[in-house]
Amino acid sequence: MAAMRRRDLLLTSILALLTWQALAMLIQRDILPAPAQVLQAMIAYAGELSRHLAVSALRVIVSVIIAVGLAVPAGLAMGQMPRLNRIFAPLVYLIYPIPKIVFFPIILLIFGAGDASKILIIVLILFFQILVPVRDEAASVRPELLNSVKSLGAGRRALFRFVYLPASLPAVLTALRLSIGAAVAVLYLAETTATLYGLGYFIYYTASTLFDYAATYAGAVVMGLLGLGLYFVIDGLERRMCAWKFAS
Repeated sequence: MAAMRRRDLLLTSILALLTWQALAMLIQRDILPAPAQVLQAMIAYAGELSRHLAVSALRVIVSVIIAVGLAVPAGLAMGQMPRLNRIFAPLVYLIYPIPKIVFFPIILLIFGAGDASKILIIVLILFFQILVPVRDEAASVRPELLNSVKSLGAGRRALFRFVYLPASLPAVLTALRLSIGAAVAVLYLAETTATLYGLGYFIYYTASTLFDYAATYAGAVVMGLLGLGLYFVIDGLERRMCAWKFAS
């Protein structure tokens, strides 16, 4: 199965590169450099891209850790306690559909233009993406399973650790996998504002100041690879931590 997925990814990548090359030959404009030109730019800017990639990756990883640490306990608590859910569910339903990027100017005013504001906006997006499915999974745990564990003398803490958390783990990882694209997109927008580090800054600077479009595409490719890498890390964690889902 893993070999088949790697083969499919390779074939898709080759098809995308061929399409890109064909469009570059057809358009023949600086704004769409050929893949070979972008590869040359990636090599030329390798050191700079590595530094920006490290900063961007750290921001996303820290954001994911904080979001999981906040959203999982909150979702489990709301799923376990109907009264708590009734209190906070209206607030969740009010905020959840709002594009969180609209809060970024306010976050910038309060927390400044440093890493804190960039991490916070990503946390805000991931928090609700994780909270809702975790709450729903915790609320849908079968009563007979809970009763059987309670009959062994398990209290609320034991139920949290051995029933609700394992039951909600697939929802957490699925929500994370689906949210990575949004997190990286928001990271790009955040890194174009009052910063000198990060792939978003590199892409914006090379496009709007240097007009080095090959370098711009190189930054975009690296940012795409960052998102793809995070996606596969989470996918691997799901296969390791939720092996029963993939048992044949």
